[in-house]
Amino acid sequence: MALQWVILAYVVAAEAAVAIILTLPSPKALKSRIVSLFSLILQPALFIVPFSAFQLLDIYWKNEHRLMCSGEICTAAERDRYEKSIYKSQRNAVLCAAACLLYWCIYRICKYHREIQSMEEVEKRYKDQ
Repeated sequence: MALQWVILAYVVAAEAAVAIILTLPSPKALKSRIVSLFSLILQPALFIVPFSAFQLLDIYWKNEHRLMCSGEICTAAERDRYEKSIYKSQRNAVLCAAACLLYWCIYRICKYHREIQSMEEVEKRYKDQ
């Protein structure tokens, strides 16, 4: 299971880097090439949404079926292990949410850029007439 979280962490880091690259100011020609490149990558990268959803379901299932450690029966080590598993679950849930949110942000940035380009082309045609 740890490999899945490592993959998800790398995907989130890559999405964050792409979002930063897309939002940096750059010349129009370079910006349009960057946006077109990342637009081509967006469709195959959509796998991250169902993957994150599956991971969230896994976190929910494990949370519902986790043994509770609250009371005087538990030792200190058991209580620490229980709290550590809760913190890991919360971290992983934030990671899944960040993956979906960053994917959506990249998609919207690319879409806005394409809309701006089409509006600029329409404006240019009206000025030429």
